[in-house]
Parts: sequence; C-alpha cells; structure tokens
Amino acid sequence: MKSVEEQMRIIAKGAKEIVGEEDLRNKLVRAIAENRGLTIKLGLDPSAPDIHLGHSVVLRKIRQMQDLGHRAVIVIGDFTGRIGDPTGKSKGRAALSEEQVKENAKTYTDQIFEIVDQEKTEVVFNSSWLKQLDFEEVIRLAASVTVARILERDDFTERYKNNVPIGLHEFFYPLMQAYDSVALKADIEIGGTDQTFNILMGRSLQKWMGMEAQAAVFMPILEGLDGVEKMSKSLGNYIGIHEPAEVMFKKVMEVPDSLIIRYYELVTDEHPDAVARLKEELTQGRNPRDVKYELARIVTNLYHKDEAANAEKYYKEAFMNKGIPESIPELVIDLDKDTLAGIIPKLIEEEYVKSGSEFRRILSQGGTSLNGRVLTMEELDQVLICGDVIKIGKKKFAKIIK
Repeated sequence: MKSVEEQMRIIAKGAKEIVGEEDLRNKLVRAIAENRGLTIKLGLDPSAPDIHLGHSVVLRKIRQMQDLGHRAVIVIGDFTGRIGDPTGKSKGRAALSEEQVKENAKTYTDQIFEIVDQEKTEVVFNSSWLKQLDFEEVIRLAASVTVARILERDDFTERYKNNVPIGLHEFFYPLMQAYDSVALKADIEIGGTDQTFNILMGRSLQKWMGMEAQAAVFMPILEGLDGVEKMSKSLGNYIGIHEPAEVMFKKVMEVPDSLIIRYYELVTDEHPDAVARLKEELTQGRNPRDVKYELARIVTNLYHKDEAANAEKYYKEAFMNKGIPESIPELVIDLDKDTLAGIIPKLIEEEYVKSGSEFRRILSQGGTSLNGRVLTMEELDQVLICGDVIKIGKKKFAKIIK
C-alpha cells in the first residue's frame, strides 16, 4: 500500500471537502498496519440510470481508492427508492415501483463496472437490512435525531416556510440512508455535495450507536459544456460515457478553457502532480487548446480504448485540417430525421437553402461537405452524428445537434 500521505493526496484530488479528515488518516494508518483495505460506501438512487461524465465523478474517485487497495460497496437504494427522496426539490419525489427499481439497478450496475473495479466491488440492496427492522427498532432509531436537525435540510426548510406539504415518511429517508452506513460498518462514504445532509447523518448515527464514524468525501457537482449549469442530459450540456468515441472526443474539445483543470481533477485518474504541472503550464502561457487536446485523448481512452486512436484521427481530419471555423451555428435535428436527406426541411426552415431543389443542385455541383469531406448525390442517406459539421456553398456552416 502507498503511504498515508500519498493516499490522502489522491483521495483529496478534486474533492470539495473531506469531513473527518483526521479520522480518515487514522483509519489508513491501521489499514496499512493490518494490510487490509477500507470499506467505501456509495449509495445510489436508482431513478435515472443513464450515466454521463457528471455521474462518473464519484465513480472515478472510487476507482482511484480501489487502486490504492480499498474495496467498494455500492448500495442500491431499492427500499429507499420505493419511498422517494425529496433531494433538493420543492416537493417530494415520486416513489418507484419495485420493478422500476430492479430495472434501473441492472442498468446502473452494467454501467458502473465500466468505471469501478468489479473484483473489488460488492453491490448490495438496502432492503436486505431495512426490511428486517421491526417497528420498535425504527422508533429507537428515530430517537437519534431531532426534528430541528431534520429541518436543517434546505429543501425541508423551504417547503415548511412555503406551506408545501412534507410527508412524515420523508423524514425517515435520511435516517434510512444513514442506517446503511451502520449496517455496512462503512469507513468512508462518498457522494456529491447535493448529498451532504444524508451522508453526515450516516456519520452521526454511527457515533450514536457507539461505532467509529465514517469519513465523508464530498465531490463537487460537475458543470456541463456550457460551463455554468450542472451537467445534465435534459440541458444537452452532457458527455455520455456511451456516446461514440468521435463524439466524445469532439465534446471534450468543447469544454470551456476555464474548466480544463477541473475536468482533469474530476473525470480523469491523472495523478495530482501531473494536474499541478498542467495548471502551472497554463499559467505560464501554454495554449489551452493543446492541454484540452490531451484531456480529450485521456477521457476518450478511458471509455473507448480500442477506438480512441480513430476518434483522434477523425477529429484532426474533420475539425483541425479543413479550415472549419471555431464558432458555428447549431442545427438541432430530430433523431428520426438524421440523414442528409432528412434534414433538408430543417435547412430550408433555417434559411440555409431556399428549397430542396437548391440543396440538391449545390450538392450535385460538389458544393456540400461534411466535416471537410465533399459529399455526392449518392450520399443523401448519409447518417449524421452529433457534432458533425456540414458546409453548404462557400460560407454556410452548421453543427449538427441531436
């Protein structure tokens, strides 16, 4: 095992906060002396199963800790998911059916193992212990926390002030999630900053029950490609881990310069020393585009090892060597109209051409290109992918967005 200080540097890389840092140091000292790994807990709410780079932040941190010799326990909240977590919303989240939870959990685990080490990971369902609690034990657990403490949670406070109903069962959600830490004897719990209240409840309940408290590692919420909002599929500012390699490479190149180092810290496994060197190089005037190009290589290789080289080649040919402008208007198209012929009505609507016959005339004369490659009439059924750049005539460019 690496030294305590080296492990702490790797664990802390990119983290927003570590609560119980001294506790964590002491745990690492004992783990090294006893040649064993610590138990890392990650609780997952199985309500939205598609993983993008924003979701990968905590999973990459877990993988880094697994590489240090520790083991992960992924808690699928099948019991809590059927109750519903209000998490930051103005009203309670709808409860999921048992079938929905199981289906989402299967999708989650399939994706999770593309990031974390499956051999060092155990997947458990919190119904296996929460279902066993009798009513007396639930009441006893409820005695560990006051209503005032529960109302410290921002969403509860806002709803209470605005006379928005709060179900009594919602108060039990953070307590049940906290009990997961007790059942697992977790040494570390990791999560996003939006889970601060729930994770700290786990630390408090462990202490209340006479156990050693878990350390809490909070990872920041990753901004999307717009550089402002949380990465989200619904906002269209995301990089999906299952997107084609060439799309992923291109999207990483669209990360704002101001977020380059943040992405290195949060979505790669690069050592803190390497990240520090890159930060210094940027400060000394290195071209951000070059540093971002390395980032695109690294991220694409993490998820598309066999296709990363071709994705880089595609990007060079399509976007670096063909004189395509940096700033291009976006053309949002329907998924079921994603061929060259299918987007003609959209091109007319956006005034790229006056009619379908005009578009075909330009195409037949060699005046239409895709990512710098001239198209022919025989390619009207060419399927377009997100990020493709189409040129019509001498000056009209459009970036395809699906």
